[in-house]
Amino acid sequence: MSRLTNARKSGILLHPTALPGKYGIGTLGREAFNFVDFLTVSRQRLWQICPLGPTGFGDSPYQCFSAYAGNPYLIDLDLLIEEGSLTGSEPQLKELEKLSQSKVEFGKMIPHKMKLLETAFSAFWTKLEKQTLDEVQQAHYRRYLNDNASWLNDYAEFMVIKEMQKGVSWDNWPEKYRMRDGDTLEAFRRERRKDIEFQKYLQFQFHRQWTAVRNYAHSAGIQIIGDMPIFVAYDSVDVWANPELFQLDAQGKPTHVAGVPPDYFSATGQLWGNPLYDWEHMKENGFSWWIDVLKSKMDLYDIVRIDHFRGFEAYWAVPYGDTTAVNGQWVKAPGKELFTAIMKALPEADIIAEDLGVITPEVEKLIAFTGYPGMKVLQFAFDSNDDNDFLPHNYVKNAVVYTGTHDNETVNAWYANSSPEDRNFATEYLQLPKENTEVHWDFIRSASASVAATAVFPLQDILGLGEEGRFNFPGTLGGNWDWRFRKEELTMDHAHRLGRITELFGRS
Repeated sequence: MSRLTNARKSGILLHPTALPGKYGIGTLGREAFNFVDFLTVSRQRLWQICPLGPTGFGDSPYQCFSAYAGNPYLIDLDLLIEEGSLTGSEPQLKELEKLSQSKVEFGKMIPHKMKLLETAFSAFWTKLEKQTLDEVQQAHYRRYLNDNASWLNDYAEFMVIKEMQKGVSWDNWPEKYRMRDGDTLEAFRRERRKDIEFQKYLQFQFHRQWTAVRNYAHSAGIQIIGDMPIFVAYDSVDVWANPELFQLDAQGKPTHVAGVPPDYFSATGQLWGNPLYDWEHMKENGFSWWIDVLKSKMDLYDIVRIDHFRGFEAYWAVPYGDTTAVNGQWVKAPGKELFTAIMKALPEADIIAEDLGVITPEVEKLIAFTGYPGMKVLQFAFDSNDDNDFLPHNYVKNAVVYTGTHDNETVNAWYANSSPEDRNFATEYLQLPKENTEVHWDFIRSASASVAATAVFPLQDILGLGEEGRFNFPGTLGGNWDWRFRKEELTMDHAHRLGRITELFGRS
């Protein structure tokens, strides 16, 4: 049984990019601290986020350039102004202030923000070179570089080469870079030293700011639930620097890629395209890569939700080059061996198993073996089937219940768009008034009242949003991950109402 069942608690799902602010994207500055304050007032004890890694094409936090690095777009600019790295009068700040505050306009935001981060780094670099940088900050910086050298050096080099190659995927780089020729990389490190240092500086600032936010949350008794994708992106430093860990051919191309078969979300399945692990190779070295990555996540978060947990029992392997996931097949994975090694190496790790999708008795046995809590999504409960595992009366204590996830419609949109049969079942089950305009609060109340030890609600459901609040539509490109809320939308009325429900059902 997981330690997560020791006390009833609840929290809110909100990715930091969706925080309010004047510079085009949510950051790790004042508004992150304000959100922790809201969690405190509303009696919540958990803040769940999506992966914090550096995003690329499509802006998905589930397709990152590194399993270790942080997203530089989350760096707060006002904090850089306060420390003197920016003056506050840079023209790019004014350009960012013109952007929407209701969504992230990634294409417009990124060039201006990166220019500002380059300006901040130049000021930092000048002081570093002239040895006029504050001694404490310099010591912190040097310690950060040393403590994270095992992944940071490769990451910084990868990002600089990628910029040199106009952003194309690493498998299309010239062979000397693609195959990591030693002499080529040595010359590159000398010639592009400052650019490489810039990438390291971004990671230093990200981790510095994130640590401050996490420490503030801890001071308020709030834990962070972080998300960890089961797979890494093909166009990532993880694959470029460690090709032996993945199912690749001699040219570095995948032989098969990840996805899921046809399901609730898509009639042709989901073709994720991530490279698959060479599990035999990983077993030979005691799953050290997995243990190291998970340890890095525990340094960022208090609890880790591992996405697509069923893939540790068997994964859907799709031939590389297919345009849908229909022709994939299930291939066994060494889940029990992996988690035996993880539990031995990281006995204190608190993990949530995302066990949605095609769940077989073998997957259930693996989850039972680990003792990790699985997930219940209330939106999935009302399919007119009274033995549905997602109905609250079928829950167990060792579970995390969600009104919805980052991949779902909001509760209000689900209710408006569901079939009459499912809507009638939900109405009867939850005892909703006939003219109900607060379905979202009924879902939050039902999840809170359930026996599941942990309950989490997307902020969009607390705000009562409809389709305009959707964060991601799986299997689609464009228009995802860009939703934000405005500061004035989240009020003390929301906090007090959520707080009262939390108290009533023993989660405060």
